[in-house]
Parts: sequence; structure tokens; C-alpha cells
Amino acid sequence: MVGGLCARRLARRSRSALIAALTVLLVQTLIVWNFSSLDSGEDRENGGSNVREKRDRVAGNKAAGSDYFQHGVQRRQHHPPPGRGASRHIQQPDGYYSHRPKEKNRVDSNNENSVPKDFENIDNSNFGARSQPHRQSVGATSSKQQREHLQEKAHAQQQTWRESSPSLGRNSNEVLPVGHQPLAVGNNASYAVGHGVAGGPRQNYHASQHAQQTQAQHRHQHPHRRQVTAAPLEVTYDQPPKCEISGKEAISALSRAKSKECRQQIAEVYCRHKEGGLMPEKVTRYCPIEGKANANVQWDEDSAESFPSKPVRIAFVLVVHGRASRQFHRLFKAIYHTSHYYYIHVDQRSNYLHRQVHALAAQYSNVRVTPWRMATIWGGASLLTMYLRSMADLLAMRDWNWDFFINLSAADYPIRTNNQLVAFLSKYRDMNFIKSHGRDNARFIRKQGLDRLFFECDTHMWRLGDRKIPEGISVDGGSDWFLLNRMFVEYVINSKDNLVTNMKRFYAYTLLPAESFFHTVLENSAHCESMVDNNLRITNWNRKLGCKCQYKHIVDWCGCSPNDFKPADFHRFQQTVRPTFFARKFEASVNQEIVNQLDTYLFGPFPQGTPALNSYWENMYDEPDGVASLSDTQLTYYHSFSRLGLARAAASLQGNPKDHSCRYFPMGHPVSVHLYFQADQFQGYLVKHHATNLATSKLETMETWVVPKKNFKLTSPPASTFSRLLFAEIGTEWDAKERLFRNFGGLMGPMEETVGMQKWTKGPNVTVTVVWIDPTNVIAATYDILIDASAEYTHYRPPLNQPLRPGVWSVRILHHWSPVAEMRFLIVPLTFHKHQPIRQEDTLRFHNGPVKNSYMEQSFHGLNPVLNIPVSLSFVEQAKRNAALTGPELEHWLDSLVHEQWEAADVCAVGLTACPVMQACSKNPWSSLSPDPKSQLRPPRADGRIR
Repeated sequence: MVGGLCARRLARRSRSALIAALTVLLVQTLIVWNFSSLDSGEDRENGGSNVREKRDRVAGNKAAGSDYFQHGVQRRQHHPPPGRGASRHIQQPDGYYSHRPKEKNRVDSNNENSVPKDFENIDNSNFGARSQPHRQSVGATSSKQQREHLQEKAHAQQQTWRESSPSLGRNSNEVLPVGHQPLAVGNNASYAVGHGVAGGPRQNYHASQHAQQTQAQHRHQHPHRRQVTAAPLEVTYDQPPKCEISGKEAISALSRAKSKECRQQIAEVYCRHKEGGLMPEKVTRYCPIEGKANANVQWDEDSAESFPSKPVRIAFVLVVHGRASRQFHRLFKAIYHTSHYYYIHVDQRSNYLHRQVHALAAQYSNVRVTPWRMATIWGGASLLTMYLRSMADLLAMRDWNWDFFINLSAADYPIRTNNQLVAFLSKYRDMNFIKSHGRDNARFIRKQGLDRLFFECDTHMWRLGDRKIPEGISVDGGSDWFLLNRMFVEYVINSKDNLVTNMKRFYAYTLLPAESFFHTVLENSAHCESMVDNNLRITNWNRKLGCKCQYKHIVDWCGCSPNDFKPADFHRFQQTVRPTFFARKFEASVNQEIVNQLDTYLFGPFPQGTPALNSYWENMYDEPDGVASLSDTQLTYYHSFSRLGLARAAASLQGNPKDHSCRYFPMGHPVSVHLYFQADQFQGYLVKHHATNLATSKLETMETWVVPKKNFKLTSPPASTFSRLLFAEIGTEWDAKERLFRNFGGLMGPMEETVGMQKWTKGPNVTVTVVWIDPTNVIAATYDILIDASAEYTHYRPPLNQPLRPGVWSVRILHHWSPVAEMRFLIVPLTFHKHQPIRQEDTLRFHNGPVKNSYMEQSFHGLNPVLNIPVSLSFVEQAKRNAALTGPELEHWLDSLVHEQWEAADVCAVGLTACPVMQACSKNPWSSLSPDPKSQLRPPRADGRIR
């Protein structure tokens, strides 16, 4: 009897244990399903294993924008010294990113294709309708039940979509579950872990070994950065759509498109496609051979030196944008010859460069600028339209008798001489040089998105649904940089046959059409046997850095971009295995030395004593652009820089109060602004501006050079044995591909989204703590970064509530609570709002810091005594007084802050000046008006060349 009773008790306990185990298993399954529901049916068609692996890595807090994780997240606790209790928790990362590409150490490929061979694991399924992140003001709280309800609603809506539209299973998801935000930290297996203080909300992390904790923590995301299920958007049209728009991707596009015209066009394209009237179903192939032709060409660099008796003449189509006019001048000088033709298209948004190009074209009879301009975007149909229109223009120019069409950008540079190129093309004048993807065609179609319908409007490439590849032809693609002979160009522009007509229809609604249109037409036309699978270029692919889905803001897809060449790459230009005549990319603001090396290699060195060989200037603002082209932060800084220059000029009088010859009153907005580099190091800003001389009352123009002061210092002597940190910086516009801040000098205002970057040496795995401190000693954020042994760079953007308090901030880096380094950065108070002098109601709004002085929902004030950071009411009261300043008082406060971080190194006169100690700008080697022979144009020599 006793034995039976014990058996029954044991059975009940076993059932309870089994139920508990099943419950845990169910919870884990639900969590996995929660995140797996974000992926598409396309991945399920591939078996789903790769998707689950990628998802696990994302769920393990793999750093978006990093060089990828090799280890899962481990829960780390770093305790403060005894008696200073400040419990710290894992912080939910900020930002949503798609899955990562599989990482391979493939540095170079000649394939310019935006979807390279080793970029196979990228997930382009996450472009559905998403709610926009909202900053929650401090004090406005969300209950746990409300967040759970939003999650359940998101899951339910996803399930409804799957049940109602099974055919759309592999497309984008409309609702992003609350808080599913993979981390954006650094690279090379490094990631950030945030902190709270005792009593603060625990933040989410994902680690499979803590499934039960994960379930509880999943409900506690950053409420101030949370994403919620968006309410249905009421879409307005000029005319109602001709069909019911039910596709998820089309609905998503309509919900995100900004203009009514764009929404109308999206609806019309969708309905035409739904009715079957948009895409060709079958296309005629005219190629007489089966498969892909690839003509063999021989390359003998020595034989290329002998000039042909009947040399070809080339039409260079230069597609340029941005503001790097001096780099463009160097490219032009390197490829120019009086025998060739140069047709230049400047992006519609690059007015400064357009003015520079027009001035260039006026000097040479064989250079013309397109009378029309387009705003071309990465991956957009507008790029193909621009090329076709340029080809038609060139064919219509009866006085330009060219044989080859070559397209180049301002980021290209020749690696062989003009004579070598002409000799080679003259030998193969009937060939077309175009680079194919070189992979399985079905995979290329899928990864390139050729089986998806796209439409461009509002300078965005919208994904609208699926489509079928036309029957009867082989679709090909690869690089959108090519060399085509005139015969084929005439066929593409003038032919009305079934192939060309239908391919123009098909590629008008295609992502990255220039990377496939010419390939497909050539391979299926009667010209197919003239195809050479080589576009005669070297492209600097670094998949590890270049494939970061950096174009999601303009296209509903992920792609790659090549890196800039550096001096260490020079040996690659000297290879002779295959014919190559151009390389890309080059960017003088990143590295000009490699361009100097190439230039010397091709044309010989400049004469000894040539000035400015290691200097580079790039325009940031030009008066004809208008101040509306500047942000309020830039305008504020540039005016302050000008005043620093005037103060330096006045100081040159050595305190003589009666001498006003070098005293000035500032007048108007800046005239121009340039970045200045010396030996590939940023040297500061050059601001040209007007001022009235107080001695003569005459208006003068001068240029001020301001240089940044050092704001990073390592602890000396080091407080720990930690020695891996090399440098750290705070800024905006972080370029993870080139590993630099595009906002040179860190010009930041209250509404900026700041990023912390650290540079490391290789060494043992370590964890460091990063603490952000505002000007009133409020700890705004703190988090841990786990540094992988091979990490080189890490970066992270803490989700701070805005506005940031103006003043000098500090960021401390600690290792085991010992200081390692400190950096300082400036958030300027704005003196302009919407390009007008700021009013007091706006200063109070932008300069008072976040609501209740809280940069995050959790408070970090408990760490002040731990980190020996004093808290003083006087700091806060002074900050409040400063926030109410306007007019001259505001400018005085601003200039005092700017002077802490910047120094006016020199001032020069653009024209006549009454100041006896001020030199002419043309005689100052730092000035943008000083001689720059390497970039300056000149008439052609007797041999037809400039360089």
C-alpha cells in the first residue's frame, strides 16, 4: 500500500516535471517562431536551414554594421566597487537591420555586380510596411500589458497575411514585432551591452541558453525607441486605382511614398501588372548560337605601345555627382585627348559640380554637357534611362565620329595610358566588353531581384511584387561599367525589333537595370558573338566591409558597394594577366596618395617644387547654392568659424586699442566652405566670408582656416594593463565601409544622432564600459562593448532622447572600472532655425535638453559617485539660463564653446585689405585659392594631351 502511494506520488511529480519541461519547450518554440515569422517563403523554399542559422546569429545580438559576430552573446555582469551598488543589465540594441551576408575573406573581384558571388545569404525579404520609431518623452510610460497587446496584434496580422496570401509568403512583412531590433555596434565580432541602475527596467537580450529569461525580458524593450503596429494609412489619389491593391509590397510602398503623384504612379503600375499588360511574356532571341558567347582576346602590354594606323575614337560618358570637382579635374586630365569626345552628365542635385563642369566644357571643343539632368539613384531605373538618352544624344551628334562608348564616374581613374587603350580597342574594334556575373543564372536572377517588380518615384526604388522572367531568352547581368562599340549602341537605340522593344519594357521596372539590360540584349541579339566577358576594369571589392545594406533608405533591397583604393593596393594595377585599363573606386577625401602614385606611374612625376601635391580641397558650400542647402547646424558653425577668424585678425594688433585696421564686423552669410586635407589627414575647414573693416568702413572678403583641437586622450599613466584601444571618436554619418565619419570634424547640434567609434589593436577578448556624460554631468548612457580578439573597429549609436543638451560632452572608456581613455565632443547651440536667426521659443525647445533631463527611460544617476562625477545644481541652473539666450549673447556663448574645440589657425585676404599683417590668400599654401597644379586645367599640348 505504501509502495503504491509512493508510486502515485512519483508519477504525479514526473507529470509535473514533464509539464514544466513542455512549457519551457513551448516558450522557446514561440520565441523562435516570433522571430522566424519575419523571414520569407523564399528562404523556406531553400530549405530554411540557412535562414535559421542567420536568425540565430541576429537573435544573438550580432552587431549590424559590424564585421560580424563569431560568438553568441554572453550575459556579463561588471560590479562596481563594494558599497556602490549599481546593478547593470543587458541593453536592447537600437535599429533594425536585415540578415547579414555570409562572410568570406574575398578581397577582390572584377565583377562590379551589386550582388557578388559571396553575398548569398543576404535577406531581401524585410522591406514590408513598418511603423516608424517614435521617441517617447520621459514620463510617458507604457505598461507591460500594452506592449504585449501590440506584440500579439503584430503576430496575428502576420498570420492573417500568411493565410490570406500564401503566394506572397516570401515577400516583405508588414509589421515588425515590437522591439525586434538587432544591435548596431561595431565590427569584427564586437557588440554593445547596455546598463541600467538598480530599480531601472531590464532591457532585452537574446541568448538561447537563457530561454526562460528571454521570454520575460522580451516584453521590456526601449519604450522611448519602441516600434508599434502602425495604424492603417489612408492613401489618397488624384484618381482611384483601377484595381484592388492587395499585394503586401505594393501596400507597403503606398504607405511609405511621400507624394500623391508617386502613390498614383505606384497604383497604376501595380494594376497594369496585375492585368498582365506591363511585362512581356515571351521575347525573341536572335543569337545564332546556343549558350553564352565569350570571345577570347589576347593581352600583350608591350604590343599595346605600338600605335595603330587607324586608331579608334572613344566617346567617354562621364556620370558624376557630389562636390569633388578637383578629383574630377584630375580624372579628366588623365583621360583627355583631342581625338576623343567627352559627354558629361551631372546629377540634378549637384549644382555646384554642374557649374564647375560647365566652366570646364567651355575650354575644350570636344567636351559637352548634357542639356538635361536626372537625379539618378543607386539601383534606380533612372540610371539606365540616363545611359540610353546619352547614347541617343551621341548618335545624333553628326560631328562626333566615335567608335566606342565608355562610361566612367568621378571615382574612376585610368591605370593604363590613353595610347594603350586606343591600341587595344583598335585591335578589337568589333568587340563589346562587358562583365558577366559568372555564377548560376537562377541564383543570380533571385539575388539580383530580376524576378521582382520595381518602380522608381520620389527618388526611391519601390518593390511592388513578383513577376516572371520572359520566356525565350537568357537573362544575364553583371557590372554596369562597360565598353560598347558603336554598332551595338546603334542597335540598342534604333532597333524596333521584338528583343530590344520588350527588354526596354522589362527593364523599366527592374532593380539595378544597368547591371543587366545591356548584358541581356547583347547575349540574345545577333551581336552575341562580339561579347567579351571583361569590362577592362579592376574594382576594389571588400565584401566584409562593402555589403552592409547601406542603400535601404533609397531602395527596397540590399546590395554592395566597392571600397576606395589605398596605397597598399597599388601592386594590383601592375598585373598583366588580363587587359585592364581603369580601376575604381578612388576618393581623394579618403586617400589621395594612391591617385598621386597612379598619376606618377602613368605620366611621370611633377616638376620638383610643384606646390600642393599632398594637399586636397573639397567644396562643402558655395554661395550660389544658397543657405537653404545647409543645415541649421552647419550654418551655425560656419558663422562661428568666421567670427573666430575675425577675432584672430584683431588679436594680430597686439592689443593696441586705437588701431582698427584689423578689426572687423561680420557681414552676411559665408561665401564658400571647403574641407582641407594635407597628406590625407583632415586639417579643418576653410570659410570664405565678408566683413566690414572698422578703420575704413569698407567691405572686405577673407578666408579663415579653423582646425580641430585634440579631444581624445588615453589615461596616462594607464590605470590598468589594458592597451588595445588606439583611438575613439564621436560623430555622425559613420561610413562603416571606409571606417570614417563623413561629417568631418563632427559638426553636431541638439538633434543629431551621435555615434561612438573605437579603433583597436588585436589582442585578447576584452569587455570595456562606455559612459556618456552631458555638459551638466548627467550620465546620459552607459553600455559595455565586448571586443573580439581580431576586432579593429567598433561603433554604436546609443538611443538618446533628443534634444541633446548643448555644450561640451565627455565620453569615458573604462576597463574593469579603471579609466582607459576620455574623449570630448561639442553639441552646439543653434543660432539659426530654418535658416533664420533663432527665436527664444525655439531656443527653449532645442537648448534645454530632453524632457526631465532624461536621455533614456532608465536613470544612471547612481553611477555618478561610482565614477566620481560630481552633481551640482548650479550646472543645471546655468544650463537653463543659457537655453534662454538669443542674439549676441547666444553668439557669445556659442563662440566660447566652439573655441574650446576649434582654433582659428590663420586668416588671409581674398582681395584688397586694410589690415597690414593679413597676407593674400593666393600666397598661403593652405588656402583654397592657392595654386593647385595637379588639379588645374590647361590647354592641350601638341600631342593632344593635357597631362
